Amino acid sequence: MKKNNIIRFVHSLVLLPILTGGMPAPSSIGDMLLVKNEIVLSQKQNIEALGLISSNQDSNIKVKTLEAQAQAIDDYFKSYDLPFHGIGKSMVESSEKYGLDWRLLPAIAMRESTGGKFACKKATFNAFGWGSCKINFDSHEEAVETVAKNLGGQNPRTAMHYAGKDTKEILLAYNPPSIIPNYVPQVMKIMEKIGEKDFGNI
Repeated sequence: MKKNNIIRFVHSLVLLPILTGGMPAPSSIGDMLLVKNEIVLSQKQNIEALGLISSNQDSNIKVKTLEAQAQAIDDYFKSYDLPFHGIGKSMVESSEKYGLDWRLLPAIAMRESTGGKFACKKATFNAFGWGSCKINFDSHEEAVETVAKNLGGQNPRTAMHYAGKDTKEILLAYNPPSIIPNYVPQVMKIMEKIGEKDFGNI
């Protein structure tokens, strides 16, 4: 059922207590209160139904936005024929979960390992240079989740470095200029190539 038809249907429900069921005309204060209560109940149900419709629509919009962003990441890595093609879904979901810009993780992966092509040699599935290439992961998805959790300030052991910071501040903590002078502008330039910050928003 289309959105407009659903809303018209829900709106029409407010009339049902009066128009259906053969309810007699109110002949006393008690009857009038009964009719009023029926109308109030119906209106409450209508409001709840409209809220559910709105909630479902918001959820669908969010899903479509994440899908579009994941596709943009995959398209970016695919254009360079890189191993991280296909991991866009994991990246946007982790970014959403930990409150990160959806382009940050793929941009760091591109800067650190050219999208997994030159991942850490002494650590498994570490395409982010995480832990100075001394930390192993069981999969790229696990690495994405771990890095996102830390950059999002949700790991108590590293929260002092990342919690409450914007993207630029996160990057400054990830690789300070004293270590790699142009790291921050390099990563942010890659982010711009992947897409606009509000890409996919409907």
